[in-house]
Amino acid sequence: MNPSISLYSENNGEIQKFLESYYNKKISLTSPLTWKKEFKNGSEIADIIGVFIDNNYKFKINMWICLDKNFLINVTEYNADQIIRYLFERYPY
Repeated sequence: MNPSISLYSENNGEIQKFLESYYNKKISLTSPLTWKKEFKNGSEIADIIGVFIDNNYKFKINMWICLDKNFLINVTEYNADQIIRYLFERYPY
């Protein structure tokens, strides 16, 4: 199982605005209220977590990460730093 990130929002367009800002290009979503992406290396998740936390006041979205099957972690401003540190310990390459 690959680590993944899921974004959820109650507002149409919030996830799309965030992703377009993050990737700096137009994004087409199949669902305006959810988005999920798997990563080959879990340390790649750290970048998007950092951007999410730095800009969470701009967007009404929630972020969840899944590192192990059926175990989700809600990313908040209170645990983001610890999660990022853990990602680099668990996935050093």
